[in-house]
Formats: sequence, C-alpha cells, structure tokens
Amino acid sequence: MILAVMQPYLFPYIGYYQLVYASSIFIFYDDVNFIKQSYINRNNILANGKALRFTLPVLGASSNVPIESLEYSDGKKILRTIAQAYSKSPYFYDVFSMIESVFSQENRSVTHINRMSIQVVFEYLNIDKKLLTASQINYDRTQERADRLLELSKMHSCDQYINSQGGKKLYQKGYFEEQGVELNFIETEIQPYSQNSDEFIPYLSMIDILMNCSKDDIVEMLSSYKLS
Repeated sequence: MILAVMQPYLFPYIGYYQLVYASSIFIFYDDVNFIKQSYINRNNILANGKALRFTLPVLGASSNVPIESLEYSDGKKILRTIAQAYSKSPYFYDVFSMIESVFSQENRSVTHINRMSIQVVFEYLNIDKKLLTASQINYDRTQERADRLLELSKMHSCDQYINSQGGKKLYQKGYFEEQGVELNFIETEIQPYSQNSDEFIPYLSMIDILMNCSKDDIVEMLSSYKLS
C-alpha cells in the first residue's frame, strides 16, 4: 500500500494528479498552516496563447491559520475568465460544467473546494481513488513533520510513502526505512499536447489539459512519471 500526503491545491498542474494517481491512499494535508502566495488558491491557464494567472481569493488569508479554517470568496469571476479562454477548446462542453460545479460549491471551505478539484477529475476519468482529509484523522500533530507522515503511513497500513521532489530537502530515505516505510520521490514527465498556442507551455493548471485532451490521453499522461 502506498501513501501520499499533500496540502490541498486548487486545480493544480498534472504533477499533483500524478501523485494522487500513484498512491493507494491520498491524504489532503489541511491541518497545516495556509501559505500565502502559494499554489493552494491559484494557478495558470492559457489565454490568448499565454499563461494567465488566476487566483480565488481566500477570506482572511493568513500564514498563521490552518488551511482547514479558511474559506473562499465567490468564484464567478474566475469562471467567466475560464469560459472566455477555453470556449473554442475541443472538450469545453464536456469539462466546463465540471469545473463550474467546483468553483460554485455552496461549501466555501478551502479544503472542500480544493479537494473537489481533485476528486471530480478522477471521477471524470473513471478512476477510483481513496481520498482522506488530515483534519478528520486522529493522530499526533505535535510530532516532527517526518514522524507525522510515518504515523499516517502506519495508521493506514502503508509500507511505502511517496513525496513530491521538494521533499528531498526535508526527508531522508534511511530514516523512513528504519521505521519500515520505503520513501520515494515522484518525478513528473510533462508530455506536450495540443494547445491554443504557437509553442507548448507546460506546468499549467490541469484545467488546460482537461480542455484539450481526451480521457484516454489524460490517463496516459497520469502514468508518465518516475519514482526515485
């Protein structure tokens, strides 16, 4: 069994979805503090052939407040921007209603909406994933960060833990192995796909891939990663 844990992001780039795809159990790490100017509440789409940043405002955003305690403001402006940018895309009519359902959630919790932005994509692709939320799990949050992840791994009978590349500076394979958990880091391979642009622009929100690629192509992209 493989565990992955990550802060909940809003329609992040495909590398995040690959992390979910590679795991048996994925936990949204929402009981840690919100990070301002991060990708928790923003990303980039393609508009007029260029990357365009979108941000969903967080009410009372503060780096001293847990993600689970924060809520989003209205998302109608972003939906209009997405509709204008992708109205002529090949999968617009299949995908826009799904995206709209996320940004229009009555529950404005950052955790809830960000989780939905991951969940609906796997449902759209007919891929069943076990998604959990850290704030709803009873574990020792006073431990060091590596020990928290080890406890979550053992709690869910996972003998392998996968982290993003950024974790190489934080976690040591030897320390995890001593605790009976194999630690690996995921390396995303970005496959170029057809975009409404003169040259390929990588690392955009998953929204761009959904608008331009078939379900089969997206599933193939999800499996294009390496573990190290």
